[in-house]
Amino acid sequence: MVSLNRHLPRPASFLLALALALTFFPPGCGSDGDRAVVDFDKTLPVARPKDQASRNPPLRVAVAAMVSPRETFDLYRQLLSYLSRRAGKDVEFVQRKTYVEIDELLKKGEIDLAFICSGPYVADRNKFGFAALAVPEIHGSHFYRSYLIVNKESPIHHLEELKGHTFAFTDPDSNTGRLVPTYWLAELHERPETFFTHIVYTYSHDNSIMAVARNLVDGATVDGLIWEFYQQKDPTFTSKTRIIKKSEPFGVPPLVAAKSLSVQSKERIQHILFSMHQDPEGKKILAELMIDRFIAPQEEWYDNLRQIYRQVAGEQPQSHAP
Repeated sequence: MVSLNRHLPRPASFLLALALALTFFPPGCGSDGDRAVVDFDKTLPVARPKDQASRNPPLRVAVAAMVSPRETFDLYRQLLSYLSRRAGKDVEFVQRKTYVEIDELLKKGEIDLAFICSGPYVADRNKFGFAALAVPEIHGSHFYRSYLIVNKESPIHHLEELKGHTFAFTDPDSNTGRLVPTYWLAELHERPETFFTHIVYTYSHDNSIMAVARNLVDGATVDGLIWEFYQQKDPTFTSKTRIIKKSEPFGVPPLVAAKSLSVQSKERIQHILFSMHQDPEGKKILAELMIDRFIAPQEEWYDNLRQIYRQVAGEQPQSHAP
């Protein structure tokens, strides 16, 4: 489900909402019969290890909606099933619509692990006490960028030319999907609310890509890793977009553990993930996700993002200890 920012005036907001409702569906899905209705309040069991008693509490794993709900479940199901078998514990898959909802679950100890965006990690790590356990290495790199995209047929070639046009953000707390373009505009002494005619929140990067590809909005910023993933796996929509600007590199979004998760469990999960690429089954699953391997994160990878928060939001996320 796509939600609209309240800055959209009527009747434009109604017409755009109608267009989005009629046209948005996950990449690779065809007929109505293939579509899935996702209840964000539900918890889905992913796997139950064979020959294991289920007396132990399950691992509750959340995935921020960086891609649309069905895509997220399909992409992460094999990875979480693998983690379940190796850890000898049931795994429950938890989804919420926004990044802030995932943060709240971590804060309350209602989930154990979460794949989150770099933005919430930098902003909320110290406040909520969660710790980064692992990050994916992709094409030999642990960095990613924000891509500013327009429709392939668009005459626009520079950010400045988007003034007075419509634009899609992903999530209010997204680094690549909102913070980066806000930072770019601040450098131009502009604000999104006055620079763009309308702003829409799509709540996933693939939805933003589709919105640009279908000319529902004139531009968007998206996670470069997700754009590249679909460009290789299913370029139906990425092929109809054009990248006109890339950000500086940022540390890849991490897998984090709630403060309530035991040290023993954290170390066990790290061992499973760090050795996954050495196991034939694990290597195959990683290849499907276009991940080389999981590695230990370094806090300095996120320092430039902390600097952007200071400049744009007036926030001061604490840097790592020296």
